[in-house]
Amino acid sequence: MINIIADRYAQALFEVGEETQTTSELYQELSELVDILNENKDLYNFLKSPLIGREDKKNVMQNIFKNQLSDSMNNFLKVVIDKDRMSTIEYMKESYKSLLNEKNNILEGTAITAVKLTEKEIKDLEKNLSIKYNKNVTLNNIVDETILGGVLVKLGNEEIDGTVRTRLSKMKNQLSQVIS
Repeated sequence: MINIIADRYAQALFEVGEETQTTSELYQELSELVDILNENKDLYNFLKSPLIGREDKKNVMQNIFKNQLSDSMNNFLKVVIDKDRMSTIEYMKESYKSLLNEKNNILEGTAITAVKLTEKEIKDLEKNLSIKYNKNVTLNNIVDETILGGVLVKLGNEEIDGTVRTRLSKMKNQLSQVIS
């Protein structure tokens, strides 16, 4: 339910960005705002609290962020506060990012490896995956020594498992079938 609500708000903000040709700028503002709220839990809790009046919340936001946010973002935040949806703002950011990636033909993913990849290795992997998926693939490298070697790539709901751990597991299963 939270994601449905967040998706609707993100879609509305994205449409404003499309109309004003500021989709990337609005994402940057939303991302920075979410970072600030995550760093300042007191402010975030204040804005989420049902005990605080909406006008008080809007006044605090206006005082803190005056001249720092675009009119589009200020108006968006007023609606979010008026509808008591501040608790879903992180989900809104994620949903907005998905819309922006779709618009820009970007596919974000994770490359899990036993050792950190070099920049060249990441770029080569991104290039090959970009050709395969016909999208601009960007990868975040995460180190997990338990995979022993190789790489596990996660792109959306898809996984490409080229890890040593998986290969060893498959060999073990094949050997146990032959032995039994």
